Amino acid sequence: MEHVDHILIVDDDREIRELVSSYLKKNGLRATAAADGRQMRSFLDANAVDLIVLDVMMPGDDGLVLCRELRVGKHKATPILMLTARSDEMDRIIGLEMGADDYLPKPFAARELLARIKAVLRRTRMLPPNLQISEAGQLLAFGEWRLDTVGRHLLDREGTEIALSGAEYRLLRVFIDHPQRVLSRDQLLNLTQGRDADLFDRSIDLLVSRLRQRLGDAAREPVYIKTVRSEGYVFAVPIEIAEPKL
Repeated sequence: MEHVDHILIVDDDREIRELVSSYLKKNGLRATAAADGRQMRSFLDANAVDLIVLDVMMPGDDGLVLCRELRVGKHKATPILMLTARSDEMDRIIGLEMGADDYLPKPFAARELLARIKAVLRRTRMLPPNLQISEAGQLLAFGEWRLDTVGRHLLDREGTEIALSGAEYRLLRVFIDHPQRVLSRDQLLNLTQGRDADLFDRSIDLLVSRLRQRLGDAAREPVYIKTVRSEGYVFAVPIEIAEPKL
């Protein structure tokens, strides 16, 4: 049976929940609505979804808190598209820093939301150009780290799992598939977001900053992701295929 993408809409506005759910269903998707974090958690405890549409401004736990919670739980790799009534750039930056994959300010057209959902899903499933070669190893080693390409998480020297958001994983995969090669911001946007790249330019810098934090890379003297002034970034360490530890 053909897979039908399942979208979870989390918004305290009943009208928005109903309108978005109805529109997505009419366009061939499955849709479930939740009014708050409690309902979201209850549903996700027993169900898997392909993408979460998450409102920022909600009573109780707001969308930013819920986004951060999702990024450290079992749904850490599930794409998140955040909705907000705010249009200030700082709010978008905070959302991306928390691990959101895209951001759509209210009010929005249902058609644009559908297009962004499909774009995020395509980006999440998009493989970097050299992925077929390195994917066979499942574990890719660099420096003190290993990347589990099946579980999509980092493993430190002791084997402790470090969660990655979908955007962080895609960016790391691009770097790993193009080691010791300078990549411009435009190239990184294109390789991680594809033709649908429409996030503001600073989003790549924010993702690089988040990824450096995951890797324990010092901002002033990074070991893994180095900044090349006026050109972009380079992943400066060699990559090897690693054998899993028994």
